[in-house]
Amino acid sequence: MILIDTGPFVALFDPQDAEHGRCRDILSGVRDTLFTTTPVLTEAFHLLTPNSVGADRLRDFILDGGVATWFMDQAATARAFELMEQYGDHPMDLADASLIVAAESLRTTKVFTLDLADFRRYRIRRGHRPVEVEILG
Repeated sequence: MILIDTGPFVALFDPQDAEHGRCRDILSGVRDTLFTTTPVLTEAFHLLTPNSVGADRLRDFILDGGVATWFMDQAATARAFELMEQYGDHPMDLADASLIVAAESLRTTKVFTLDLADFRRYRIRRGHRPVEVEILG
């Protein structure tokens, strides 16, 4: 199972993006189930702009089952806010926090992201020990 961050969505569905080709190559080699979160999708649609071809392609990708959406309940939202506070010295946004919470809940360490600096810093909680994020991208 692999979680997808905002950057790859924007790059995949905006052919003008500098990372478009690289993200397409990475995605074509993925055989695992793909998940994302609502905050990530919100950010991606904002960056692609609502009526763009890229936004249309992302909608189609989701509706065709290319990626599943992991939804945050009250406990997950509270955990995301806790992480945002924990990483307050280098602000973590809600989209990034939602991916870390999803990773904890879904028991994965794999994240497809272009945000290498931040995700190298983040840790996924496994019981009492922190685990590094395995970054695709």
